[in-house]
Amino acid sequence: MCQIALNIPEAVLYDTEMTEQETAEAIRKAIALLYYTKYDVSLGYCSLIANMDKEDFIRYLGENNISIFQFDDEAEFVEEMNNA
Repeated sequence: MCQIALNIPEAVLYDTEMTEQETAEAIRKAIALLYYTKYDVSLGYCSLIANMDKEDFIRYLGENNISIFQFDDEAEFVEEMNNA
């Protein structure tokens, strides 16, 4: 695993009323969302980055209106639904 350090001004923590732990958790989740949506990193790796199990990460994606289902066109979606 790669470890990255990030400096956040104490004033930001004070203003947001977040602890260091809450801030670290929010950053991990934000990075995981970025990797998943922009760089097509797998659910498994993104859930590791977010420090969540896969099911919780999938729920987190849903809370952020991000679907785990991606279709190239409507016909592909309809075919998949018919096969379900």
